[in-house]
Amino acid sequence: MDYLIILCVLTFVIFLSGLRIANQYERAVVFRFGKLNRVVDPGLFWIIPLVEKIRMIDIRTTTTLVDQLESITKDNVPIKVNAVIWYTVFDPAKSVIEAVGVDKAAIQVALTSLRNIIGRHTLDDVLKNQESLVADMFQSIDAVTFPWGMKVNRVEMRSVEIPESMQRAMAQEAEALREKRARIIKAEAELEAAEKLKQAASLIMEIPAALELRRMQMITEVGAEQNTTTIIMMPSEFFTMAKSISDLAQKKLSD
Repeated sequence: MDYLIILCVLTFVIFLSGLRIANQYERAVVFRFGKLNRVVDPGLFWIIPLVEKIRMIDIRTTTTLVDQLESITKDNVPIKVNAVIWYTVFDPAKSVIEAVGVDKAAIQVALTSLRNIIGRHTLDDVLKNQESLVADMFQSIDAVTFPWGMKVNRVEMRSVEIPESMQRAMAQEAEALREKRARIIKAEAELEAAEKLKQAASLIMEIPAALELRRMQMITEVGAEQNTTTIIMMPSEFFTMAKSISDLAQKKLSD
């Protein structure tokens, strides 16, 4: 009787020792005698003690920061780049069997891909066309990690550091471009003003009286700015024309 109780207790203890729980975001990879046996979904499950072993795999999206990489661009400029990758394990069994430390392996692949891509592009491409570089990097990493049961969801360049001497050169280049635009705008304004003056000169040549009116306006402006006496020589034609206009106006008023 005592042996039966002991046997029952041992059986119950062995049964309890084989119980496992997988969370909703986990998958359990079960090995029996070292061979892959099955992949268990979330919930309560049981394994054979001393015969089966498990590896819990997190299938949530993981964010990994790629260590700062120092590389040289196609135009021989040394730069330092940081990158971030987001990946998800879609095949838990492959992630355990095909690679040792799949997360670390993904980082090394990202470093190698980033170095190769930077070496094929100039500094301007790295600074201005990061989306294109990221797309190439994404395809390169995903092609390597996919057989490991890992899917790369996104890749981003976090920061790009360039030498101080290159920063000064770029600042001087930007300043030169701004000065160039300012000079072009000023030249365009002077050209437009010259065209307006040309039109005004043509109009004055057609109507001589307009020249005298402009002269009177200029004299008025000079007199307003300086408290001086100005003597002006006016052509007799101007007074003759003014007298004719005055006589014509008086005649119309008398009629």
